[in-house]
Amino acid sequence: MSRRRPVRFARRRDEESWQEDPLSGVANLFDISLAFIVAMVVALYSMTGAPSLLDPDSSWTMTRTDAQGRMEIVRKDGKQIRVEKVSDRKLSGNGDRLGVAYRLPGGKVVYVPEAEAAAKDAP
Repeated sequence: MSRRRPVRFARRRDEESWQEDPLSGVANLFDISLAFIVAMVVALYSMTGAPSLLDPDSSWTMTRTDAQGRMEIVRKDGKQIRVEKVSDRKLSGNGDRLGVAYRLPGGKVVYVPEAEAAAKDAP
């Protein structure tokens, strides 16, 4: 008759064995922190207006500054996204004058189309 030998390092499987393990609470803390992180990511996603980033019918404009201090304008119209880099260099070329822009004392810039600007400048 063969006799079974008990497994040397086997754990007991009764109800009190979880109380003897000092690391059993760490697993619960990890689970709670993981659920908290997921909840924070979902809250930040909804607070920043990020759902409009994924909406194919939305249109928005955003300005951002990269690590070197250069400004970029990001525009989204439907499914098309364009990134334009803003430059402080003077540019030249051919084009049509469309109007005049005025800076108000409060810092606002007002654009007046060409026809209204010509009527305003005429005596």
